[in-house]
Amino acid sequence: MFATKPWWRMRAMLDWPPNRAADLAKRRLDDSHSRPTETTQVIRCSSLLATWLGLTMSLLGAHSAHAQASEWPTKPLKLVVPFPPGGTSDFMGRLIAGKLAVALKQPVNVENIAGGGGVTGTLKALSQPADGYTLIQSGIGQNAVAHGMDAQVGYDSIKDFTHLTQVHSGANVLVASPKSPFKTLAELIAYGKANPGKLSYGFTHASSGHVAMELLKQSLSVCLGNAQGGRDCKGLSIVGVPYKGGGPLVAALLEGQVPMAFINQDSAYPLVKEGKLQALAVTSTSRNSLFPNVPAISEKEIPGFVAMSWSGISVSSKTPAPIAARLEAELVKIMQSPDTRQQLESKGFVIPDQGSHSYANFVDREVSRWGRVIRIAGIKPE
Repeated sequence: MFATKPWWRMRAMLDWPPNRAADLAKRRLDDSHSRPTETTQVIRCSSLLATWLGLTMSLLGAHSAHAQASEWPTKPLKLVVPFPPGGTSDFMGRLIAGKLAVALKQPVNVENIAGGGGVTGTLKALSQPADGYTLIQSGIGQNAVAHGMDAQVGYDSIKDFTHLTQVHSGANVLVASPKSPFKTLAELIAYGKANPGKLSYGFTHASSGHVAMELLKQSLSVCLGNAQGGRDCKGLSIVGVPYKGGGPLVAALLEGQVPMAFINQDSAYPLVKEGKLQALAVTSTSRNSLFPNVPAISEKEIPGFVAMSWSGISVSSKTPAPIAARLEAELVKIMQSPDTRQQLESKGFVIPDQGSHSYANFVDREVSRWGRVIRIAGIKPE
């Protein structure tokens, strides 16, 4: 007789053999989830191809840009100076253009396009192809003062430019006719307060001398906010008389048509030296080497007062980065050379911190600073 098997052993025998059909179906179901379909494979391949093509194009673009920079320049360059020949801006532009031509082994031609306080020439330069062959002389008038006078000037001095390096910083000199009833800044201030509205000054619209005088007036005034969001200032009352350029302004000073004005240090120096004008003060934070006996406004009357004229070299922000970097490097070398330093410092100019980063930050600060002065003064475009 056969022995009776336990119930759990009998159940196992009934389940034998395993259900291989069900097992196979389960495996196929699992495989359908883990194995990509033909459509999925095509999508993945397309994605990989797009990634590869994108990487390849980026590498080719970078290679092309560097190749372009290494071959550049292959023709003459142009530096747009947005002021007439003969002034400080023109001198700075021609000085740098000559030295840059030697460094790049290509001519750098200066093109003077005057008008609108530097705005006309700047707009013209920005309209040229951004290929590194058009350089722009930037400066306080066209890249700081202009924005305070007109919010729709036609360009953004922060976003639309790559500021390569600053070239110079120079003091304005408060000069007066030798026939004036005052011989010092303190005497001028006392005379102006004692004779409100009777004192006048000459200026070139939107120049550094123009805004320097407005800053002086505001610094000596008590200013209160008004309902329109501006400020009403009462204090030193001086009437401005506009002139179309530095030449006519200096001529008016020499002829006694206006008693005083702020003019650039290089323009003031020979006239003061010859005794045709007297220097009352300078707008730098300390005394200027050309005028060692003339006090800075910040020494006594207005601590911290500064109002400098400045310029630099810029290009359109659309200029290829390798070309802009090459220009920056060459310009910094020029500015750091002993020859350039001697040429500028002998005329009393200060050589500022060099490089694109320093210059761009400086321009940003100047836009904000002079915009505030202009709003308070209520100066409008011509």
